[in-house]
Amino acid sequence: MRYVMRQKAWSWGDNYTIKNEAGADVFLVNSRAFSFRKQLSFQDMQGHELALIAQKRFTWAPTYEITSRGRLAGVVRKKLFTFFRCRFTIDVPGPNDLIAEGDFFHNEYTFTLHGEPVAQISKRWFTWTDTYGIDVADGQDDVLFLATAVVIDLVCHHRGH
Repeated sequence: MRYVMRQKAWSWGDNYTIKNEAGADVFLVNSRAFSFRKQLSFQDMQGHELALIAQKRFTWAPTYEITSRGRLAGVVRKKLFTFFRCRFTIDVPGPNDLIAEGDFFHNEYTFTLHGEPVAQISKRWFTWTDTYGIDVADGQDDVLFLATAVVIDLVCHHRGH
């Protein structure tokens, strides 16, 4: 499935809208103000929370937990010591951990599972707000990949995170 994720330009905090390939709004991501740690609510268009993205404090590398339906869906951690490429690990329950590897400018990412590509993120150039095209392979957890795209944007394109 193909999605377009755009950060809202005039909002309080980090908020995003996500459209499907037909151009219809399908998800919202809203930051929770005044929380001890950075938290974002990943919601459907009716306002039902599908996942919670929460920054873990006191870690060496930027780390976020993604929970869905009260259960841990994944832990996204930026690798600190990589040369020329930004790299994230997505530790999911069970043996199917993912790797997201980006280019030098942090604009193109490929997600791999056991060395095979399962999703792509591409940041659009020359837009007023951060805008990403996200392709997720059939049979994958779209919400997990979209929430991870939010984390990558927070870590790589915002100062102070």
